Amino acid sequence: MNKIRKILRLYDQGKGKLTIAGYLDLSRTTVRKYITAFDTCGLSLKEVDSLGDAELEELFGKVQEKRPSLGSQRMQTLQRCFPKIERELKRTGVTRMLLWEDYMKEFPDGYQYTQFCRYFNDWLAKVNPTMHRTHKVGDKLFVDYAGEKLSYINKKTGEVVSVEVFVAILGASQLTYVEAVRSQQKEDFISACENTLHFLGGVPSAIVPDNLRAAVTRSHRYEPTVNETFEDFALHYDTCVLPTRAYKPRDKALVEGAVRIIYTRLYVPIRQKEYFSLSELNVAIWEYLAKHNNQLLKGRTYSRRMQFEEIERKELKPLPVDRFELKQSFHAKVNKDSHILLGTDKHYYSVPVRFLSKKVKIIYSASVVEIFSKFERIAIHKRSKVPHAYTTNNSHLSSTHRYSAERTPETFVERAEAIHSDVLTVIKSILESRRHEDQKIKTCEGILGLERKFGRDRLAGACRRAMDYGIDVRVFKTIQSILENNMDSQRENVFSQDLPMPSHENIRGEEYYK
Repeated sequence: MNKIRKILRLYDQGKGKLTIAGYLDLSRTTVRKYITAFDTCGLSLKEVDSLGDAELEELFGKVQEKRPSLGSQRMQTLQRCFPKIERELKRTGVTRMLLWEDYMKEFPDGYQYTQFCRYFNDWLAKVNPTMHRTHKVGDKLFVDYAGEKLSYINKKTGEVVSVEVFVAILGASQLTYVEAVRSQQKEDFISACENTLHFLGGVPSAIVPDNLRAAVTRSHRYEPTVNETFEDFALHYDTCVLPTRAYKPRDKALVEGAVRIIYTRLYVPIRQKEYFSLSELNVAIWEYLAKHNNQLLKGRTYSRRMQFEEIERKELKPLPVDRFELKQSFHAKVNKDSHILLGTDKHYYSVPVRFLSKKVKIIYSASVVEIFSKFERIAIHKRSKVPHAYTTNNSHLSSTHRYSAERTPETFVERAEAIHSDVLTVIKSILESRRHEDQKIKTCEGILGLERKFGRDRLAGACRRAMDYGIDVRVFKTIQSILENNMDSQRENVFSQDLPMPSHENIRGEEYYK
C-alpha cells in the first residue's frame, strides 16, 4: 500500500510513468494500472491519502507485478551462472551478449537477453552493494590515466606517436583536468600533477593516485610505500598522498567515471582531426575540456566550473611561490682533491675537506646540486653542465689550498686598495702588464707582503718612488731595496711627506731628495 501511495504522489507531482517505475523498481504496466485506476475513481490525492490500507486495497484491488519465483528451476539455474559470468566479464573483450549466447546454448529454455541482464544487475546489487560518498570541499584530488591513448603525427618522419592521457578530478565540485603526456613515467606523471594544481589555482588536502609505479613503490592495504620523488612533490605543495587499494576501482570511482565521460566529450571530436605535436594536441584537449567543465550537470542548474568557483576554490590551500623541481639522487665517493663527480654532467663539485674519501649522497635538480653525509647537508652548489669543469667553494678547501685559490687579481686589487692608492697604482700596473700570470701573482704577493714588515705608510712611499723608475720586471726588488736602504731618520721624515712628483722622469732618486 505504501508503494501505491508513492505512485500517486509522484504522479501528482507531474512525474512520468517511466520515471515512477524507475524510482520504485516497478514495471511500467503496473504503474499504468494504478494511475488509470486513480484517474477513474474520481477521488483527489488528499482523499486517497486519508484512506486506510484496507480501504485503499479495496479501492484499487490487487495489482501485482509478475516476477519469477526465486524458487523456480529456471531462476535457480540462472543464479548459479552469475558468479562465473561476473568473473568472465573482467576479461578483455568479453561482453554480456557473448555470455548470454553461451548461456542460451547450454540452457535453450533460459531467459532472453533483456531479462538476463536485468536479473544479473539485481544479483550484482545484492552481492556487491555500493556506498554513496559525500566528498568534502578542497579535500581530495583523484588522478589516473585513461585506458585509451591519443596520438599525433611527427611532421619530420610522418610517424604516428601514441601518448598517454592523464585525468584528474576534484571530489566535491568534479572539476576535471586532462592532459596528454608522453608516458606514465615518474617525470611525466609529476609534471601532469603539478600542472593540475596550477590549473586549479590551489592545493587540495590529499592526492589520490592509483597504484602505478610512478606514485607507489610498493602497494599495501594499510601503509603503501609512496615513491620518494612523488612524496617530495607532495611535501613541496603541502599535501599528502593517499593511494587507492590495489584492484579496488571503486576507491577511485569518481575518476573512473570522468574517464568514461571524456571518451565521449573529448576523444570523439579530437580523433576527427590531425595534430602534429604534443602541445598542439593539448591545446585541442583543453579547448574541449573547457566546454566539458562549463556544461551544466544533468538535472542541475550549475556546471562543474560554477560549483568549483562557488564552493571549492576558496577551500584549497595556496600554491607555493616556486614550482617543484624534480630531483635525482645517487651516491659517490669524495676524491682526494675534495671534489665529487656528478656523472650526469661530468662536472665536479667541492665538499668540505673533512669528508675526504667518504661516501656522500648527491641530490640534484635542474638548477641546484645538494650533497649530504648522514642526513646532514654539507654542500650546495648551482648546477653547471660544463663537462670536465670544477665548481669550487673556497671555504671547503684546506687553509693552504684556500690561500692558493684566493690569489686572484681581484683579491690583490682589494688588498692594495685597503693599504693606499699608490700601492693600488703599482699593483694595477703589474696586473695590466704583459708578463706571465704566475709572474704577476708572485710579484703582487711579494709587494703586498712587505706591509707586515715595514707598515702601510712606508710601503706607500716606496711605491711612489718605484714609479719614478718605471714598473719593470724587477719592481719588487726595487721597492724592497728602497725600504731596506732608507732607514735613517732624515730620510724617513722626508719619506713620510706627500712630495710632488718630479717633472722629469730621468731624475735619479738621490738627486730628487737633495
